[in-house]
Amino acid sequence: MDGSIDGSIVPGELGDPALRAASPLPEPGAVTLVVPTYNESANVRELLRQITASVPARLPCEVVFVDDSTDDTPEVIREAARDCPYPVTVLHRESPVGGLGGAVVEGLRAATSDWIVVMDGDLQHPPSLVPELVAAGERAPAGLVVASRYIKGGSREGLAGGYRVAVSRGATWLTKTLFPHRLRGISDPMSGFFAIRRSAVTAEVLKPLGYKILLEMVVRARPRQVTEVPFVFQDRFAGESKSSAREGVRFLRHLAGLRTASPVARMVVFGLIGATGFLPNLLGLWALTTAGMHYLPAEIVANQFGVAWNLLLIEHLCFRDRRQHRPWWDRAGRFALLANADLVLRIPLIALLVGQFGLSALTATALALVTTFVLRFVGTEALVYGMAAGKDRRARSRTPRRSS
Repeated sequence: MDGSIDGSIVPGELGDPALRAASPLPEPGAVTLVVPTYNESANVRELLRQITASVPARLPCEVVFVDDSTDDTPEVIREAARDCPYPVTVLHRESPVGGLGGAVVEGLRAATSDWIVVMDGDLQHPPSLVPELVAAGERAPAGLVVASRYIKGGSREGLAGGYRVAVSRGATWLTKTLFPHRLRGISDPMSGFFAIRRSAVTAEVLKPLGYKILLEMVVRARPRQVTEVPFVFQDRFAGESKSSAREGVRFLRHLAGLRTASPVARMVVFGLIGATGFLPNLLGLWALTTAGMHYLPAEIVANQFGVAWNLLLIEHLCFRDRRQHRPWWDRAGRFALLANADLVLRIPLIALLVGQFGLSALTATALALVTTFVLRFVGTEALVYGMAAGKDRRARSRTPRRSS
């Protein structure tokens, strides 16, 4: 790789003293710093200056900015890069698909180094820690090194206000509760500052949604060995935080998608969603039979309430990452046909339970819904959200413009 910088390691006060006192920094092939940016023009000059001062000559370096800005951030980066002794690349995305996580994935695709360090562009992640992240990974040896605020020597003091601290604590607790095995040994799964070996992750397996890309990598790429380095989360150098309630919603949707990635987990969620569909279905049936309609046609009509409710939840909580396989009208039509075809099996069973066993219409309907659950799940996964035969997966984003 072209470009290296002169100078020596600037040991950060933030790292583990034991690491700093150990043998000199091992000799990795190179490091690519991936920096996603959104309107960070006031920060990028200082960021490049600090990277230049921190990264040693024996650690060949390149910086890849993946930019979703609506201001002059790309121009400021290119201007500041003229004074840098190492390659600086700007990938500007016209369409910010996947948010910050999607930007990181674009950076992974562009990286050419043995190590990839992901960090924010607002200087809350100290560049002085980059050599230590790589050193820790080489010594372990690890596939992933997380800069953690929650181990000895680390701190979240740069989080502004009690609200952000509470949100961070809550998000960390929730993710570790949902993924106890995958996140074992990771104290800060919400960290946006980490180093990963290029060989430990394949961009194609990642399906980011929002800004928590580390969680995405750990769950989907599953690096075999993980280690942590403490760091103090800094105050922003300039500008304002991009965190918002909308990002919080995207994070929750992302969690749901990750949790339902396996077939078993997806079936469990599908079943829970189906259970919630009992309410609109049975309420509709009760209203129609109370109005005098015979229970069999009433069941057909009431079933549509449950179908609509279930489709709404399944689209967002169970098969969100497969919606691109077919247009929405095709998915809705197939789901409705499958759900109503289910009646072909269910109505005779309901009639049998009511006529022969004397059960009420409500009880018979509930038993029939449970009986046909597995068939509904298999059919939905294969016929509604399965990829159409003979068709490739649609491209999820346009190729970004690359400039140096």
